[in-house]
Amino acid sequence: MCVLAGAGTGKTRAITHRIAYGVHSGAYQPQRVLAVTFTARAAGEMRTRLRELGVPGVQARTFHSAALRQLHYFWPQAIGGGAPEVLPHKASVVAEAGSRLRLQLDRVAVRDLAAEVEWAKVSMLTPETYAVAARRAGRDPAGLDATAMARVLQTYEEVKAERGVIDFEDVLLLTVGILAEREDITRAVRSQYRHFVVDEYQDVNVLQQRLLDLWVGERDDVCVVGDAAQTIYSFTGASPRHLLEFPRRYPTTQVIQLVRNYRSTPQIVSLANLLVRAGHGQAGTPGAEVLQLRAQGQDGPTPSLTAYSDDTAEATGVAKAIKDLVTRGTPASQIAVLFRTNAQSEAYESALADADVAYLVRGGERFFARKEVRGAILLMRGAARADDGTKPLGELVRDVIAGAGWTQRAPTAGGATRDRWESLQAVVGLADDFVAVNPPARLTDVVSELDERAAAQHAPTVEGVTLASLHAAKGLEWDAVFLVGCSDGLIPISMAEGPAAIEEERRLMYVGLTRARRELRLSWSGARNPGGRASRRPSRFLDGAASILGEGARSSARVKGAGAGRTAGRSATAGRLPKAAKRSTCRGCGQDLVTAATRKVGRCQDCPPTYDEATFEALRAWRLAVAGEAKVPAYVVFTDATLTAIAENRPASHGELAGISGVGARKLERYGADVLAILGGADPLETTANPSAATDLANDSPPSSL
Repeated sequence: MCVLAGAGTGKTRAITHRIAYGVHSGAYQPQRVLAVTFTARAAGEMRTRLRELGVPGVQARTFHSAALRQLHYFWPQAIGGGAPEVLPHKASVVAEAGSRLRLQLDRVAVRDLAAEVEWAKVSMLTPETYAVAARRAGRDPAGLDATAMARVLQTYEEVKAERGVIDFEDVLLLTVGILAEREDITRAVRSQYRHFVVDEYQDVNVLQQRLLDLWVGERDDVCVVGDAAQTIYSFTGASPRHLLEFPRRYPTTQVIQLVRNYRSTPQIVSLANLLVRAGHGQAGTPGAEVLQLRAQGQDGPTPSLTAYSDDTAEATGVAKAIKDLVTRGTPASQIAVLFRTNAQSEAYESALADADVAYLVRGGERFFARKEVRGAILLMRGAARADDGTKPLGELVRDVIAGAGWTQRAPTAGGATRDRWESLQAVVGLADDFVAVNPPARLTDVVSELDERAAAQHAPTVEGVTLASLHAAKGLEWDAVFLVGCSDGLIPISMAEGPAAIEEERRLMYVGLTRARRELRLSWSGARNPGGRASRRPSRFLDGAASILGEGARSSARVKGAGAGRTAGRSATAGRLPKAAKRSTCRGCGQDLVTAATRKVGRCQDCPPTYDEATFEALRAWRLAVAGEAKVPAYVVFTDATLTAIAENRPASHGELAGISGVGARKLERYGADVLAILGGADPLETTANPSAATDLANDSPPSSL
């Protein structure tokens, strides 16, 4: 079965009831059902719902959790001994790999390279096969060319082997390897699990699909659920093609569409439909059928778009609007501020603190892993032994948790002090809710409930406005949503290159819009800093929504005046199609260039070079000599892509050379004269070069200039 479930259509309810019905009717044995999803939170919510439906024996896990459990169980049989320790984070190993290759990587570069390692592994690439695939996909991590990144991958694997650890992708790769090679183990797994349900199937990558295929085997008892319009993790290797091609793989598939939206008002649903429909057929999800949602809820306020003079004014204005909502009775926990990048969070944290509004940042430490929560549960577990039933349970819980720092009144201080109190207050609220449903319950029952929730990662609601990136908001919902930074350069983000990447940004905005139940407010600002030039425009994705958001939604709109924000009014003007992104063209065939690598050299990968071969070889000989004297890899001087771009463009001055990507200020100063001399015909081996400059660059140059 293939369930195409639009945003807010109740897919989790539908699939958990489907599983429960199968168990209660006798079609399924609960211990033979495996439901997989992508986050611990989603798996925890599914387990909680199934437990409430009377089927606690069903396994609901993430792909990694299910694979890790099988790996630990079968490792002694397949390999011998105990399974290796799983590396919690890649950063330290990536940093060491970079250090061995004499790359000076800052925290941002390490993060980018760690993400590239993940993409390579979920794409089932090796250091030997990475370069070809990366060039084909237009990958350009932290300014490294594909050959250099392949070296990073190889060294990363060597460091990992020396430490005797594996990473999260290895968990899947090793499980796939064992199942593919050991038929006896594969038979054991298939006899254990007979029925499979996969949630968020649009986010499956090649490696996860391979694991699922090995689990299922020749059978067809598998139900997948997803929405191609919510594919927002392509950068990690996810692809909606598995969802879209599922009926072809299983010809007897029943395709069910869930399009009735029970979450949002008709006004919000109309805006979301306009946005996603405008992107249909623009290389976003080829072959995908756009699900047009049908609102089932009552009318609500029309979504608004507010323009501000700068980012600070936008944060202040949003905080003021949130304060008004809270004052009028909307719980802070039912309000969210969503943004494209995590860097945008700081301004809103500051503005909300100034407005005395409690907030929490989504994506931080897990609730049940927080020190104060663990301490509270430990105190309650100890007090449960002495609970003789004489004191009302609610009062007893409060007395015990007071020992962990909880007070009857919220602290006036903000920051970490308020965060700790909100966590403990959430535990109190959870206990109250549990007692209300189970009147005879005592402290031991409350502790058992907390333990089950901790195991399921099903955290209670913490009071406070949620600040979250659009990616972190996936799968969540709030009464009121403030979608901020709705300007070109942020949504779509400036790094998005090519039609497919731009359309993924559209889907990301669609996810943000559909998180709102009743109230949706969008905003953007004309400048980054107060007093700065207003160079921004509204997001191109809002062009077609002028009929709802007003003329101020068009990408030609400007911020008029400074100070307070201006809210776009309602207009009957028909929307226009989004403007196409500006792209350079290939000097050989004239086709659009849509990746950083092809833009750098000015031509498609399939077109022959237009540079003079002798000049290019002269530059390579010079680079080799400089790198050899300094005892550093050649790419530390200039990468192949940068050297090709120099030969293609033949800059005649320092200014023109500085305009080539990969030629930073330090490299211009140290190598500029040599490069220009070689382009003018000088002998590369007689050109005056400073070998120590390459050593200096290897030691202190930022990754973007490599």
